[in-house]
Amino acid sequence: MSETLTITTPDGAFSAYVARPSATSAPAIVVIQEIFGVNKVMRDICDDLAAQGFVAVCPDLFWRIEPGIDITDQSDAEWKRAFELYNAFDVDAGVSDIAATIAAVRELPGVNGKVGAVGYCLGGLLAFLTATRTDADATVSYYGVGTEKHLAEAEKLARPLLMHIAEEDQFVPKEAQKLILDALKDHPQIEIHTYPGRDHAFARIGGAHYDAADAGTANARSLAFFKSNLG
Repeated sequence: MSETLTITTPDGAFSAYVARPSATSAPAIVVIQEIFGVNKVMRDICDDLAAQGFVAVCPDLFWRIEPGIDITDQSDAEWKRAFELYNAFDVDAGVSDIAATIAAVRELPGVNGKVGAVGYCLGGLLAFLTATRTDADATVSYYGVGTEKHLAEAEKLARPLLMHIAEEDQFVPKEAQKLILDALKDHPQIEIHTYPGRDHAFARIGGAHYDAADAGTANARSLAFFKSNLG
Protein backbone atom coordinates (compact mmCIF):
# COMPACT_ATOMS: atom_id res chain seq x y z
CA MET A 1 0.00 0.00 0.00
CA SER A 2 1.72 3.22 -1.12
CA GLU A 3 0.95 6.90 -0.85
CA THR A 4 2.70 10.26 -1.25
CA LEU A 5 3.60 12.43 1.70
CA THR A 6 4.34 16.16 1.42
CA ILE A 7 6.98 17.50 3.81
CA THR A 8 7.16 21.23 4.44
CA THR A 9 10.36 23.06 5.35
CA PRO A 10 11.22 26.78 5.67
CA ASP A 11 12.76 26.51 2.17
CA GLY A 12 9.73 24.90 0.52
CA ALA A 13 7.92 21.57 0.28
CA PHE A 14 8.94 18.24 -1.20
CA SER A 15 7.32 14.86 -1.67
CA ALA A 16 8.12 11.43 -0.29
CA TYR A 17 7.05 7.95 -1.36
CA VAL A 18 5.42 6.03 1.49
CA ALA A 19 4.86 2.25 1.68
CA ARG A 20 2.84 0.89 4.59
CA PRO A 21 2.73 -2.52 6.24
CA SER A 22 -0.45 -4.35 7.12
CA ALA A 23 0.04 -3.61 10.83
CA THR A 24 -1.89 -0.66 12.23
CA SER A 25 1.11 0.47 14.31
CA ALA A 26 4.74 0.01 13.26
CA PRO A 27 8.18 1.61 13.40
CA ALA A 28 9.25 3.64 10.38
CA ILE A 29 12.38 3.71 8.23
CA VAL A 30 13.42 6.67 6.09
CA VAL A 31 15.00 5.34 2.88
CA ILE A 32 17.72 7.66 1.56
CA GLN A 33 18.14 7.66 -2.21
CA GLU A 34 21.12 7.00 -4.45
CA ILE A 35 22.01 9.50 -7.20
CA PHE A 36 19.10 8.38 -9.39
CA GLY A 37 16.27 10.00 -7.43
CA VAL A 38 13.22 8.25 -6.01
CA ASN A 39 13.25 5.58 -8.70
CA LYS A 40 11.90 2.04 -8.92
CA VAL A 41 14.90 0.65 -7.01
CA MET A 42 14.12 2.94 -4.04
CA ARG A 43 10.37 2.34 -4.24
CA ASP A 44 10.97 -1.42 -4.31
CA ILE A 45 13.17 -1.13 -1.21
CA CYS A 46 10.33 0.74 0.52
CA ASP A 47 7.80 -1.88 -0.56
CA ASP A 48 10.06 -4.65 0.72
CA LEU A 49 10.52 -2.93 4.09
CA ALA A 50 6.75 -2.51 4.33
CA ALA A 51 6.37 -6.24 3.71
CA GLN A 52 8.80 -6.78 6.62
CA GLY A 53 6.58 -4.71 8.93
CA PHE A 54 7.89 -1.15 8.65
CA VAL A 55 6.40 2.12 7.40
CA ALA A 56 8.98 3.04 4.73
CA VAL A 57 9.37 6.62 3.48
CA CYS A 58 11.67 7.77 0.65
CA PRO A 59 11.96 11.57 0.40
CA ASP A 60 12.80 13.39 -2.84
CA LEU A 61 16.15 14.86 -1.78
CA PHE A 62 16.92 16.33 -5.22
CA TRP A 63 13.85 18.62 -5.02
CA ARG A 64 16.00 21.74 -4.54
CA ILE A 65 17.68 21.02 -7.91
CA GLU A 66 14.75 19.44 -9.75
CA PRO A 67 11.72 17.74 -8.17
CA GLY A 68 10.63 14.29 -9.25
CA ILE A 69 13.93 12.86 -10.55
CA ASP A 70 13.35 9.19 -11.44
CA ILE A 71 16.15 7.74 -13.57
CA THR A 72 18.02 4.42 -13.77
CA ASP A 73 21.60 3.20 -14.00
CA GLN A 74 20.95 1.61 -17.39
CA SER A 75 22.16 4.25 -19.87
CA ASP A 76 25.14 6.58 -20.27
CA ALA A 77 22.82 9.59 -20.53
CA GLU A 78 21.19 8.72 -17.21
CA TRP A 79 24.57 8.22 -15.53
CA LYS A 80 25.67 11.63 -16.84
CA ARG A 81 22.51 13.22 -15.42
CA ALA A 82 22.96 11.38 -12.13
CA PHE A 83 26.49 12.73 -11.68
CA GLU A 84 25.30 16.24 -12.58
CA LEU A 85 22.72 15.97 -9.80
CA TYR A 86 25.31 14.53 -7.41
CA ASN A 87 27.71 17.40 -8.09
CA ALA A 88 24.96 20.01 -7.65
CA PHE A 89 23.64 18.43 -4.44
CA ASP A 90 24.01 20.29 -1.14
CA VAL A 91 24.80 17.62 1.47
CA ASP A 92 24.01 19.81 4.48
CA ALA A 93 20.63 20.83 3.04
CA GLY A 94 19.98 17.17 2.27
CA VAL A 95 20.58 16.14 5.88
CA SER A 96 18.31 18.99 6.99
CA ASP A 97 15.61 17.61 4.67
CA ILE A 98 16.10 14.13 6.15
CA ALA A 99 15.69 15.59 9.64
CA ALA A 100 12.46 17.25 8.50
CA THR A 101 11.34 13.91 7.04
CA ILE A 102 12.07 12.08 10.31
CA ALA A 103 10.08 14.68 12.26
CA ALA A 104 7.13 14.40 9.86
CA VAL A 105 7.24 10.60 9.89
CA ARG A 106 7.18 10.45 13.70
CA GLU A 107 3.79 12.21 13.55
CA LEU A 108 2.30 9.97 10.85
CA PRO A 109 -0.75 7.90 11.83
CA GLY A 110 0.33 4.29 12.23
CA VAL A 111 3.94 5.09 13.21
CA ASN A 112 4.75 3.98 16.75
CA GLY A 113 7.27 6.78 17.35
CA LYS A 114 10.44 4.89 16.42
CA VAL A 115 12.11 6.04 13.19
CA GLY A 116 15.24 4.59 11.61
CA ALA A 117 17.02 5.41 8.37
CA VAL A 118 18.86 3.50 5.64
CA GLY A 119 20.85 4.98 2.77
CA TYR A 120 22.74 3.77 -0.29
CA CYS A 121 25.66 5.33 -2.23
CA LEU A 122 25.15 9.11 -1.82
CA GLY A 123 22.47 8.02 0.65
CA GLY A 124 25.09 5.98 2.50
CA LEU A 125 27.00 9.17 3.31
CA LEU A 126 23.74 10.92 4.17
CA ALA A 127 22.84 7.98 6.45
CA PHE A 128 26.12 8.42 8.35
CA LEU A 129 25.37 12.14 8.74
CA THR A 130 21.78 11.35 9.69
CA ALA A 131 23.17 9.20 12.49
CA THR A 132 25.43 12.00 13.73
CA ARG A 133 23.13 15.02 13.18
CA THR A 134 19.54 13.88 13.71
CA ASP A 135 17.49 11.98 16.28
CA ALA A 136 17.03 8.88 14.11
CA ASP A 137 16.76 5.88 16.44
CA ALA A 138 18.96 3.57 14.34
CA THR A 139 20.69 4.05 10.99
CA VAL A 140 22.17 1.81 8.28
CA SER A 141 24.72 3.01 5.68
CA TYR A 142 25.42 1.03 2.50
CA TYR A 143 28.73 1.90 0.77
CA GLY A 144 28.61 5.61 1.58
CA VAL A 145 30.76 7.77 -0.69
CA GLY A 146 32.83 10.47 1.02
CA THR A 147 32.24 9.29 4.59
CA GLU A 148 35.97 9.57 5.32
CA LYS A 149 35.66 13.37 5.06
CA HIS A 150 33.21 13.51 7.97
CA LEU A 151 34.70 11.08 10.50
CA ALA A 152 35.11 13.73 13.21
CA GLU A 153 31.30 13.85 13.44
CA ALA A 154 31.24 10.35 14.92
CA GLU A 155 31.85 11.84 18.36
CA LYS A 156 28.27 13.19 18.21
CA LEU A 157 26.84 9.73 17.53
CA ALA A 158 24.50 8.65 20.34
CA ARG A 159 22.40 5.92 18.68
CA PRO A 160 23.23 2.70 16.80
CA LEU A 161 24.76 2.79 13.31
CA LEU A 162 25.36 -0.21 11.03
CA MET A 163 27.75 0.21 8.07
CA HIS A 164 28.25 -1.99 5.00
CA ILE A 165 31.52 -1.44 3.11
CA ALA A 166 32.39 -3.01 -0.27
CA GLU A 167 36.10 -3.82 -0.19
CA GLU A 168 36.56 -3.22 -3.95
CA ASP A 169 34.36 -0.09 -4.06
CA GLN A 170 35.52 2.02 -7.03
CA PHE A 171 34.13 5.17 -5.35
CA VAL A 172 35.57 4.46 -1.87
CA PRO A 173 39.27 3.66 -2.37
CA LYS A 174 41.25 1.46 0.01
CA GLU A 175 42.83 4.47 1.73
CA ALA A 176 39.36 5.89 2.47
CA GLN A 177 38.19 2.51 3.76
CA LYS A 178 41.20 2.34 6.08
CA LEU A 179 40.47 5.82 7.44
CA ILE A 180 36.84 4.83 8.09
CA LEU A 181 37.69 1.54 9.77
CA ASP A 182 40.52 2.98 11.88
CA ALA A 183 38.32 5.84 13.10
CA LEU A 184 35.06 3.98 13.68
CA LYS A 185 35.70 0.29 14.36
CA ASP A 186 35.94 0.72 18.14
CA HIS A 187 33.04 3.17 18.48
CA PRO A 188 30.51 1.64 20.92
CA GLN A 189 27.51 2.58 18.75
CA ILE A 190 28.92 1.44 15.39
CA GLU A 191 28.89 -2.01 13.80
CA ILE A 192 30.82 -2.37 10.52
CA HIS A 193 30.78 -5.22 8.01
CA THR A 194 33.08 -5.40 4.99
CA TYR A 195 32.40 -7.48 1.89
CA PRO A 196 35.50 -8.93 0.15
CA GLY A 197 35.46 -8.83 -3.64
CA ARG A 198 32.39 -6.60 -3.78
CA ASP A 199 32.19 -3.34 -5.72
CA HIS A 200 30.01 -0.28 -5.13
CA ALA A 201 26.25 -0.87 -5.12
CA PHE A 202 26.50 -4.64 -4.71
CA ALA A 203 23.02 -4.57 -3.16
CA ARG A 204 21.33 -2.71 -6.03
CA ILE A 205 19.11 -5.25 -7.77
CA GLY A 206 19.68 -5.02 -11.51
CA GLY A 207 22.93 -3.07 -11.11
CA ALA A 208 26.18 -4.05 -12.80
CA HIS A 209 27.81 -5.09 -9.51
CA TYR A 210 24.79 -6.70 -7.85
CA ASP A 211 25.72 -9.78 -5.85
CA ALA A 212 22.70 -11.73 -4.66
CA ALA A 213 24.52 -13.62 -1.90
CA ASP A 214 26.23 -10.65 -0.27
CA ALA A 215 23.21 -8.41 -0.83
CA GLY A 216 21.15 -11.02 0.97
CA THR A 217 23.66 -11.17 3.83
CA ALA A 218 23.80 -7.38 4.17
CA ASN A 219 20.02 -6.99 3.99
CA ALA A 220 19.50 -9.72 6.60
CA ARG A 221 21.93 -7.93 8.91
CA SER A 222 20.10 -4.64 8.32
CA LEU A 223 16.71 -6.20 9.02
CA ALA A 224 17.92 -7.81 12.26
CA PHE A 225 19.49 -4.49 13.28
CA PHE A 226 16.26 -2.59 12.69
CA LYS A 227 14.13 -5.18 14.44
CA SER A 228 16.47 -5.04 17.44
CA ASN A 229 16.65 -1.25 17.65
CA LEU A 230 13.21 -0.14 16.47
CA GLY A 231 11.12 -2.86 18.08
